[in-house]
Amino acid sequence: MNKLLLITFLLFMLSCKGQDCETLPLTYTSYSEAVKKISSATFNFTDSVNTSSSSWIRNANFYSCNGRHGYLILKTAKKNYIFKNVPKQVWYNFKEASSFGEFYNKNIRGRYKLI
Repeated sequence: MNKLLLITFLLFMLSCKGQDCETLPLTYTSYSEAVKKISSATFNFTDSVNTSSSSWIRNANFYSCNGRHGYLILKTAKKNYIFKNVPKQVWYNFKEASSFGEFYNKNIRGRYKLI
């Protein structure tokens, strides 16, 4: 009986664990599916920034498997974006920018692949 409970518990714990970031799909059927899978995956590095000072960017999160490049998820006043292969240093520079929108337009927009 104890063995059965232990096996059931282990299976439950393994099924609740997020997907490994290395095995995320290359394409998604919707933006919401992509956000759900990316934000629930297990990453080596995750970070966010307080964007309350921005009139345009509502939320920004960064997720990286390898600690060098990762996914940048931006929620704006009108649209949401997911960029992949964004260098971690670009994320740090974004976090330190005096204007998130200006930094986005100069350093992110058109430079990284959108999902």
